[in-house]
Amino acid sequence: MADHSYDYDVLVIGAGPGGYVAAIRAAQLGLKTACIESRETLGGTCLNVGCIPSKALLHGSELYDHAKSGHMATWGLGGEVTLDLDRMMEEKTKAVNELTGGIEFLFKKNKITWLKGHGAFTDAHTVKVGDDTVTAKDIVIATGSSVTPLPGVEVDNAAKRIVDSTGALDLEEVPEHLVVIGGGVIGLELGSVWRRLGAKVTVVEYLDKLLPGMDEEVRKEAGKIFKKQGMEMKLGTKVTGANVKGKKVTLTLEPAKGGEEETLEATHVLVSIGRRPNTDGLELDRAGLQVDNRGRVEIDHDFKTGVEGIWAIGDVVKGPMLAHKAEDEGIAVAENIAGQTGIVNHDVIPSVVYTAPEIAGVGLTEEEAKEKGISVKVGKFPMMANSRAKANRDTDGFVKVIADAETDRVVGVWMINTLAGTMIAQAAQAMEFGATSEDIAYTCHAHPTHAEAFKEAAMAVQGKPIHI
Repeated sequence: MADHSYDYDVLVIGAGPGGYVAAIRAAQLGLKTACIESRETLGGTCLNVGCIPSKALLHGSELYDHAKSGHMATWGLGGEVTLDLDRMMEEKTKAVNELTGGIEFLFKKNKITWLKGHGAFTDAHTVKVGDDTVTAKDIVIATGSSVTPLPGVEVDNAAKRIVDSTGALDLEEVPEHLVVIGGGVIGLELGSVWRRLGAKVTVVEYLDKLLPGMDEEVRKEAGKIFKKQGMEMKLGTKVTGANVKGKKVTLTLEPAKGGEEETLEATHVLVSIGRRPNTDGLELDRAGLQVDNRGRVEIDHDFKTGVEGIWAIGDVVKGPMLAHKAEDEGIAVAENIAGQTGIVNHDVIPSVVYTAPEIAGVGLTEEEAKEKGISVKVGKFPMMANSRAKANRDTDGFVKVIADAETDRVVGVWMINTLAGTMIAQAAQAMEFGATSEDIAYTCHAHPTHAEAFKEAAMAVQGKPIHI
């Protein structure tokens, strides 16, 4: 199978969730594979400074919040709980090390060569890594994304006053007042961590609502819940500058639609306005490639670029910047390279916000469905009427099922509840198989579970839930 005129059959640039998965799948399929990664550890942003460390801190801070906010007292559990932030950070680091070490083990097990350093093309089949040059028949660009900078607000993670998402995972003290610039997923998750640990948190968002791209009812409900939890929201507001003086940061703000300038004082600021593809330094032009107006590599349905033998996946191409989307593309691209048929259904990519409660969705929002001219029927069921949520005393949120009014096929599912991130998998599976709301409504769900709310929301599409 191997083509001996090249050093490798497959060379993957980047070892994040897309890249390392592509490398493992290619090796499993019998291809001689190498992966270029410049970090000291594998796993990319996700494992090192993204999904995994943030979830560890979300979990730890949630336990602390339960103890401090009275939820445990509800159950007759008392006693003083103290915060050891250093210990919490140690546990986060331990989780990261276990997982990144696990990827290194999988590379060795699958005989994948890890080329340490930064990769740059010299031509369509050749990549320079440090002082070495390697060739491959097929090359996969999986270089991911990095934080989008905000003009006038300079991030300095070392000084720990104005930080990005990486810096916010590594603060050495609980901020007195944390201002989060950006009301998207990352900002709300990290804002939640520090609010639970005792910080005053203010979210400043340019748009007039949180969580762009999510279903309108979910966005409104999320806003209400975050306010109830004590987060202050300044929506429709633009940050124009920042001045650091000692332990204080003074931000200048103005209404997004124009108006009076104001200032806001904080001890810490998190800049979280999105991410941009990592294509700088790849020397793509030497391989005959261009990027689009958003810095992304253009691909076709099979993840091929315009140059034979070069493929691209993950955050560096179109679509949502999500680790699980990159993983699925990693498997598909490796299968395509091996002559198999690798497909990703981009209409069924779930998204999750790991706040408390969790927020999750898959498929179309109600607004998107209507924009596409799809006549819809919507079923909603409140967690307040779900027996397990009631018993657990965590009744915030709802489940919403959006179905095509003519065919009853489910086109979108959106939910807010404690287990939304896990429950959304059932919705994605159902939609992948073309399920109708009736299919879900007549599937037996275990009692008592949060998932029954999904069944009842599906029943509500036809106007016949039992418990409301």
